[in-house]
Amino acid sequence: MDRRLLIAAGLSSLVAGLWTPPSARAQAHSDASSGAEKMPAPSDRPDYPAASAAETYSRSELMNNVSDFLGVSVESAAAAIERIFKDQGQPTAYIAGEEGSVAFIGGLRYGKGLLYMKNRKPMVVYWRGPSVGFDVGGNASRNFTLCYNLQYPEMIFRRFPGVEGSAYLIGGLGVNYQRAEGVTLAPIRAGVGLRFGANVGYLAYGRKRSFFPF
Repeated sequence: MDRRLLIAAGLSSLVAGLWTPPSARAQAHSDASSGAEKMPAPSDRPDYPAASAAETYSRSELMNNVSDFLGVSVESAAAAIERIFKDQGQPTAYIAGEEGSVAFIGGLRYGKGLLYMKNRKPMVVYWRGPSVGFDVGGNASRNFTLCYNLQYPEMIFRRFPGVEGSAYLIGGLGVNYQRAEGVTLAPIRAGVGLRFGANVGYLAYGRKRSFFPF
C-alpha cells in the first residue's frame, strides 16, 4: 500500500511540473507579444551629442566685406552693420549677390548670390518676389544679406516676408528685415534710396532660377 501511494505521489509531482495553467500561458504570450527583446535602460542607450550651433560672424569680419562688395565707404558699411548688430546680434551666415528690380507701384525683384557659412562651402541661391511701393522705374544693385539663426544652408529655401516698419536708410544704404520660422534676414542694398518703397513685400529663396515671382 505504501508503495502505491509513493508511486502516485511521484506521478502527481511530475504532471504538476509539466502542466502550465492557462493563465500562465496567457501571461507568457502577452510578454512575448509586447517585445521579444528587453528595451535597454536609459543609462544603457548611446549618448549622441547634440548638433552644435552654427558659428557667427563678428563686426570686424563683415565690415570690409560689406564695404568692398557694395562699393561704399567703410564708414557707411560700419553704420549699417552697427545698426543691424544692435537689433539682431551676430549673424550665422551672409549672402553676397546682385539683383534687379522694376516697379510701377507694384514691383518685382530677382536676384542671385552665394550663401556663406563658416566651415561650409559657398552655395548658390536665387531669390524672387513682389514688392509694393510708391516709386516708378527699375534698377540693378548689389545685395549683402546678413542671416540670423540660419543653422544650416538649406534653411534659406523658403519665403521671407518683410517685417512691417523695418525699412530704413543708413549711410546711403537701404536695409530692411525679413523673417520666417525663426530665421531673420537683413538685406543691405547699395543705391536704393530712390526706390526705397519697393522694399515692402517678400522674397522667396530657391535652388534654381525661376521667373514666376509668387
